[in-house]
Amino acid sequence: MRQVVNPPNPYDKYSSEFLGEPPKAKLEIYEETTTRSMISKSYNGPGKHRLTVNCYRGCIHACTYCFARRYHEFLGYGAGTDFETKIVAKVNAPEALRAELKKTREKIELLEFSFATDPYIPIEANYELTRKCLEVCLDFKIPTVIVTKSPLVTRDIELIKKLGAGVFFSIPFLNKESSKPFEQFTPIPDARFRAMKKVSDAGIETGLALAPVIPGYNESQIPGLLEKAKECGATRAFMSMLHIDSDSIEKYFVEKTRAHIPTKAEKIINTMKRERNGRLQHRTFAERNTGGTKQWKAATELFELHFSRLGFRKFERPRNEPPEETTATQGSLF
Repeated sequence: MRQVVNPPNPYDKYSSEFLGEPPKAKLEIYEETTTRSMISKSYNGPGKHRLTVNCYRGCIHACTYCFARRYHEFLGYGAGTDFETKIVAKVNAPEALRAELKKTREKIELLEFSFATDPYIPIEANYELTRKCLEVCLDFKIPTVIVTKSPLVTRDIELIKKLGAGVFFSIPFLNKESSKPFEQFTPIPDARFRAMKKVSDAGIETGLALAPVIPGYNESQIPGLLEKAKECGATRAFMSMLHIDSDSIEKYFVEKTRAHIPTKAEKIINTMKRERNGRLQHRTFAERNTGGTKQWKAATELFELHFSRLGFRKFERPRNEPPEETTATQGSLF
C-alpha cells in the first residue's frame, strides 16, 4: 500500500493538503459505461497522427516517468497516486469500438494499443477489454500494433497471430535493480524478456521499445538491452528520451527520483536539464526526442551502432495482414 501523493491538479480551482501523515492509497476501479468513442487521435509531428485505443485510464504499473499521468487530471483526479490507484475501466469498450468502426468513412491504416495506459494492466485478466477489442479489430481486419510492459499479452498469442499484429515490449532497463526506482509495480525486465521470446517463438513480430532513455542513468544499458532483445527474437527497435511535458509530471518524477535513489537523483535531474537548456520539460514536439549535448548524441550513436550490428529494423508501424481466411467486415464499408 502506498500513501496518497498527488501534485496539484491545474484544472481544479481548489487544492488541499493533508495535516500529518497522508492516508493510504487503495486500488479502486471506476467503471465508465458511457464511452462513445474508443479511437483517439494523437499528434505525431506535422501532418501526422497516431490512432490509439485505450480500454483503461490510469495504470497500476506506477512508472514515475509516465507521460500519460497528465491525462488523469482531465478526469478530475491527480497525476500521482490517483493515476496508479483510481483506474477507469471502459466496460463498453468493445461495443463502442465496433460501432465506431462500422460508421467510419476514413480508412484506418493502423490502430495502436495503447497510449494512455498499458493495455495489459493486471485487471485486464478479469475484464478482458483489450482482448475483446482485438477481436473486433480481427472482425474488421484492422492492422494493429500492441505496446506493453506486461507478460499477460502472452494469453492472447493465438488471437494476435490471427490478427497479424506486432507486439512491442517496453523495456528501458536491463535488470530489476535499475528498473525498480522508476517502475515500482511493473513486471521485472527478465519477465518481459521471457514474454518477448514466447511471443516471437509463436511467429509474431516483436520489437523493443527502449523508452525512456534517462540521460545520466541508463544510456550504458543500450547495447545490453538490444542484445537481449535480439536473443529473444525481436526484429524491430526504437528508443526515445524521457518525456516530461507538464508541471505535475515533473514534480512527481523529481520527488520520486529523490526518494528512491537519493545519491543519484541530482545527477540525473541536472543531466536531463542540460539536454533541455535548463529545463526538464520539452517545449515543442520537435524537442521531445532531441538533446542538446554531446552526451545525448553519443547515446543515439551507441543505439544506431548496435541497432545496425544486430540487424534490427526501424519502427515503421507494421501493417501485418491477417490470414486470408479471415472474413473481413470492413471491406464492405468503403
